[in-house]
Amino acid sequence: MAATGKEAAAMDSISRVPPAHPTVLSLGGSSEPQGEPGETAAEDQVVPAAPKKPTTSSSDGGVETAEEAVEPAESDINELCTDMFDKMAVFLQGELTGTCEDYRLLENMNKLTSLKYMEMKDISINISRNLQDLNHKYASLQPYLDQINQIEEQVSSLEQAAYKLDTYSKKLEAKFKKLEKR
Repeated sequence: MAATGKEAAAMDSISRVPPAHPTVLSLGGSSEPQGEPGETAAEDQVVPAAPKKPTTSSSDGGVETAEEAVEPAESDINELCTDMFDKMAVFLQGELTGTCEDYRLLENMNKLTSLKYMEMKDISINISRNLQDLNHKYASLQPYLDQINQIEEQVSSLEQAAYKLDTYSKKLEAKFKKLEKR
């Protein structure tokens, strides 16, 4: 249903009324003032930024009121989005580079650790081989060691017999001298 007469005129006058709070958004490095989407500002016309600050009244008991958020112009949004995506790309690239460097460091550490374990493995194999050789040599020397132990036992028994013989000969000598004196 189309508006006619006074209703159409009222709607037409509402659409021609300048906005209550025109804003200037200069976040993307743009110094041109801009109003609502679809509006163009003249070069000598300055569109003031007039966002209202939240107010606090003592009668409200310290309750803050907020103003309606005004969306920036379409071109500013595009510039801001492009800037955001560029910065996110740089951030993610840095994060991925750092992660790649961490993994590269871990890979190098794992390679060095692997080499060290290989060296330790070679050393332990050599030690094991040398220990087996020593065990074989000890096993081959065992009969000789047993013979040495037997000889040592025989020498100690001979030594005991020599001491007994020495004491007996001293007793005999003492008896002989006793008999000779008589």
